[in-house]
Amino acid sequence: MNWALIGASTIAGQYMIGAIRAQSESEIEWVISGNAEHAAAFATTHGIPNASTDLDAALADNGVTAVYISSTNEKHFAQAKAAISAGKHVLCEKPLSTSIAEAAQMIQAAETAGVVLGVNHHLRCAGSHRTIHDLISSGRIGRVLSVRVFHAVHLPEHLRGWRLDSPSAGGGVIPDLTVHNADTVRFLLGEDPHSVTAEMAATGMGKGVEDSAMSIWTMPSGAMVFSHDSFNHPHAASGVEVHGTEGSILAQGIMAQEPVGRIELVTAEGSANVPFDKAGIYETAVREFESAVAHGSAPAATGEDGLKSLQVAEAVRRAAETGTRQMVNYGVAE
Repeated sequence: MNWALIGASTIAGQYMIGAIRAQSESEIEWVISGNAEHAAAFATTHGIPNASTDLDAALADNGVTAVYISSTNEKHFAQAKAAISAGKHVLCEKPLSTSIAEAAQMIQAAETAGVVLGVNHHLRCAGSHRTIHDLISSGRIGRVLSVRVFHAVHLPEHLRGWRLDSPSAGGGVIPDLTVHNADTVRFLLGEDPHSVTAEMAATGMGKGVEDSAMSIWTMPSGAMVFSHDSFNHPHAASGVEVHGTEGSILAQGIMAQEPVGRIELVTAEGSANVPFDKAGIYETAVREFESAVAHGSAPAATGEDGLKSLQVAEAVRRAAETGTRQMVNYGVAE
């Protein structure tokens, strides 16, 4: 498969180029950026033959099979729609869009065009998260009572900028981290949040956007979820706890881009460390996306998964803004 990168981003440079090239016979033909000098430098650094600010040029290349979009959030919709119209398969960074209605349009456009639309919710591709999913689904902890997702971290210097000061570009911790938590919980439990209550704040890093948020979600099964997200916690640890009637899963350090962390299973028999696959997370995401293109299977996270995580995040924002409990609307009116 031949790829075009739309967005000469940090995540593309640090993770996705290697993940694409780790696949059999996959290469990157283009990089597109809004800045010509940045595109050229990025292409030189990573050995990409074509660099441009002209998206249409890359999409007109019949050798390009798929695009990976990692531009700022507000650009995802137009770039994905253009790629889909050109018959390209699309792997888009989360959030799928800054608008629920636009995200739904992207899904419909991909279905109509017969191309694959995937969302790079990479955490569900981690061996740690898949092991937790299997522990839950196999009944090792009984009926799930509650989940705690702690994703309060310190945003690295190289990822700052628009995430901290540009609401129009989709900045803020809710579109950046709460959408991750929403997809994580949906993946682990196999159900969609029913309602949410929330608070958000700017605690020192956010300029015009929130940099911290806490929310409580109710699930159709009756399980309760607590989600804590922040850009402004330099000494905190991230992770997931899942508590059930027959045991608890305590996982720390797994809300990461690397296959790291540890999982502890605690039951009446005692406590035990649980091993998990340490394969590259993004390599898994790309492999499953390429398999979806080749064999008609689903990518690791579908457009529908991306839409639902966005709907949960938007409900969290509304709850924080209004101070009232919000039902999560899985329609597409917004």
